[in-house]
Amino acid sequence: MNNSVCIIGSNRGIGLALVIEYLSHGWTVYGVCRTPSADLTSLTHQYDTLHIIENIDVTQADDIQKLCQSLPTECTEVIHNAGILRGDTVDTAHDEEILEQFTVNTLAPLNTLRALKAHLTRLQKIGIVTSRMGSIGDSSRPGMLGYRISKAAVNMVGKNLSNAWASNDFMLLLLHPGYVRTDMTNGNGLINTDESARGLFTLMRNKGPKDSGTFWHTNGSELPW
Repeated sequence: MNNSVCIIGSNRGIGLALVIEYLSHGWTVYGVCRTPSADLTSLTHQYDTLHIIENIDVTQADDIQKLCQSLPTECTEVIHNAGILRGDTVDTAHDEEILEQFTVNTLAPLNTLRALKAHLTRLQKIGIVTSRMGSIGDSSRPGMLGYRISKAAVNMVGKNLSNAWASNDFMLLLLHPGYVRTDMTNGNGLINTDESARGLFTLMRNKGPKDSGTFWHTNGSELPW
């Protein structure tokens, strides 16, 4: 069987660019989303190696189980990209908004990846798309409080999973996509989605088990915790 990847959060932005990047390298891609975009759906007319798995909300246990049942056990790689950002500040952040981001950005990757790790017999690599905004060592500005909290927490999730699943043939990376022009950033950013996806794909190819549990920028530089 050819290499295959499950990309969670694939309907737009960085996730869609990752789908295109993997397809262009001949991978079989399982694009997971709640509702497929027209751009994602249109790729199925060009690539018969793209399979869309829709109606999946990774904050819901039943949907996570449905995802496991929809994926072949031979899938070799998972990229967890789904996430949300709310533009709060230290003064405006409230519990509900912080918990919403924590649920989507932290608990969903934990629960989804635990389920997939048990299901996928040939799984070799996992990438969690996080953010340098979750880096405590790199943090110098206030703002986006709930998002920063959720990304710092998912970095710890990834580190713990890599420790728990340490083996000679398994790798988990924490991946910062860069400051990317997407809907989430209202079109602001320093790079486009295709450049971000190329960098993330290269990291997933060039890193191995000895790098498991480390935190990387899409430009190839390692980030501080």
